[in-house]
Amino acid sequence: MEELKHRVLIDSQAPNKSTGIINGESSNILNWDDVRFSWAYPKYKRMLGNFWTPFEINMAKDIKQFPTLSQRERDSFLKIIGLLALLDSVQTDYAGKVADYLTDSSLNALMIILAQQEVVHNHSYSYVLSSIVTKSEQDEVFEFWKTEPILIKRNEFITNGYKGFVESPNIENLLKSIIYDVILEGLFFYSGFAFFYHLARNQKMVATSTMINYINRDEQLHVGLFEKIFKEVLNENPAYLTEELRTFGMETFKQAAHLEIEWGREIIGSHVEGLLMHDLEDYIKFMANKRAKQLGFEEPFEGCKTNPLKWIIAYQEVDQGKTDFFEQKSRQYTKTSDANGFDEL
Repeated sequence: MEELKHRVLIDSQAPNKSTGIINGESSNILNWDDVRFSWAYPKYKRMLGNFWTPFEINMAKDIKQFPTLSQRERDSFLKIIGLLALLDSVQTDYAGKVADYLTDSSLNALMIILAQQEVVHNHSYSYVLSSIVTKSEQDEVFEFWKTEPILIKRNEFITNGYKGFVESPNIENLLKSIIYDVILEGLFFYSGFAFFYHLARNQKMVATSTMINYINRDEQLHVGLFEKIFKEVLNENPAYLTEELRTFGMETFKQAAHLEIEWGREIIGSHVEGLLMHDLEDYIKFMANKRAKQLGFEEPFEGCKTNPLKWIIAYQEVDQGKTDFFEQKSRQYTKTSDANGFDEL
């Protein structure tokens, strides 16, 4: 199994344009007009265009509204935030570890931006919780990943998938870790996203759902970036495109979908009025098929070729920029200040 070589800090004997995505030669000097992959600079501009901070979101209405939610809605809200905080924390670290082995300096730069966006995501969860619950409740939410059995099982699925690459960084383990990455960013968030979007659809906790929308937009770009890296690694190392990898990819997406469905039953089940569990299950299977297909694998579920939650498109398909949840126009909001948001708590 071919081991991965660390990207060097600087190499005066190598060209600025890398000779390979991994295990290549590069000076490690970044000149955006002299990079190996033509898609890297457009991706860079898109990621910069997504820049946002939690401070832009006025939480005043959500602060007043959270106590009026049903007990079940409040419990699900907090459990989902706890899950997202764990996954984005892991993701920040994983992006840095991948960057260490990407020879091309432009891709290293993209990984750094991705990691920074994950830090912003984690900040947003603290921002939301600090707005609506006490410090002790916030601390409890950030401990859910240690005590909730379903969360433990889901989280171990991802972290064990990453460990192979972290502990033994070779090409096969890198490819498999990217599959887990696409699951984390492109599937494991999605029942939680659906919950927040359903609340917004009913004009509940709209500020939080706005923030989730921004996170969703970032995650779509991240999935696209790792899809590119996955395919470029295989393009330059075609011997690794094996039947074993194809089978592993399809089966891993299938297992991930079942874990996400189990989580959906826990946080939504029959307890959230207007959001049917069988529709959510079909939606998760649809997303699993979509993500598997993006990486070139066979779809794990027969059928499930259309999105059963048509209404969610206004929230999820956010590639065209920020859209209003209700009027489909540029979103207008008041930035937070000492008087209306995070800083007053």
